[in-house]
Amino acid sequence: MVLDTMSRTVVLGVIGSDAHVVGITILEQALSAAGFTVVNLGVQTSQAEFAEAAVAHDAEAVLVSSLYGHAEQDCQGFHRVLEDAGVDAVTYIGGNLAVGQDDFEHTRRQFRELGFDRVFDSETDPEEAIAALREDLRISPPESERATISS
Repeated sequence: MVLDTMSRTVVLGVIGSDAHVVGITILEQALSAAGFTVVNLGVQTSQAEFAEAAVAHDAEAVLVSSLYGHAEQDCQGFHRVLEDAGVDAVTYIGGNLAVGQDDFEHTRRQFRELGFDRVFDSETDPEEAIAALREDLRISPPESERATISS
């Protein structure tokens, strides 16, 4: 069996007018340590900038962060923009996605309906997102993790 150890490119950024940078900084470090090539667009990123970066870097995943509670507004039409640009990538969103977010399952459904493949709350550990990426991109975990998993 041939293992897929090739580095995969992901585009990461904070969408819309949101200026919260700590979450994507932590995620960038975790993704890089896990072997991903990360294109970090930073904060206050437009939908078009995500699409342009995904095309320019042939990204296999687009990860959107939002902490200020207005992600639904910022993400309206996002997948159309990606599609129009020819982006074929898995899409994740995470953070504090809605003001007064009490029922996260409702929020998760909303963002799945907007086209996101995975939706995470602000308490999600980066390792959970990395495990999901490996699953969605069919990447075998590193040998050190396989040994831990099988123990």
